[in-house]
Amino acid sequence: MSRTDKTKPVWVRCAEHDPRPVHDHRHGGCDLPPRPMREDAGTRCRWSWPGGTCCYGPNGRAAKKELGEMNRAANRRDRYAARLEARRITDGTADG
Repeated sequence: MSRTDKTKPVWVRCAEHDPRPVHDHRHGGCDLPPRPMREDAGTRCRWSWPGGTCCYGPNGRAAKKELGEMNRAANRRDRYAARLEARRITDGTADG
């Protein structure tokens, strides 16, 4: 992948991957947008990409970034809690 591909917005990368319509007409007619949109259109019919998730599904770039941010936040909370506990023990103010 070239550097310019990495800097494209997610919706542009996905639109370039040959989207295909997925129809769900169980509760009414087709409400598929004419082309893939930047945000979720909130429609029953939607656009899908070969392979399912394109660039940002459960294992895609956006999900990995979000998961990484959540993991870093959890690790930071654990470190802060451990430091606070260590300070309480060394100061003699620990319960127990």
